[in-house]
Amino acid sequence: MNANENWVRRERSFRGISERLAINYLENLGAEQVDDDHVEADDWMVTLSSQTVGIGPSVSLTQVDLIFEGDPDALDSLIERFAQKAMRAGG
Repeated sequence: MNANENWVRRERSFRGISERLAINYLENLGAEQVDDDHVEADDWMVTLSSQTVGIGPSVSLTQVDLIFEGDPDALDSLIERFAQKAMRAGG
């Protein structure tokens, strides 16, 4: 898929999920995995990376960084729906 010149780019990070799970969520939202770290849909695509981040002296979590690119009208809704799936609450 070729990016349209009207597309925008938005970067978001989510902690406590894996790249594999993030890709699964994106597939459930209409994407198809095209590479280990890349998914595409008709009017958007996402590139993923991950890292381990410390959140205190002895606790670390996986942080998945996502670069969303696509039609501006599609991205706001997509990012909101993805965030709802990826939300992690303490208990």
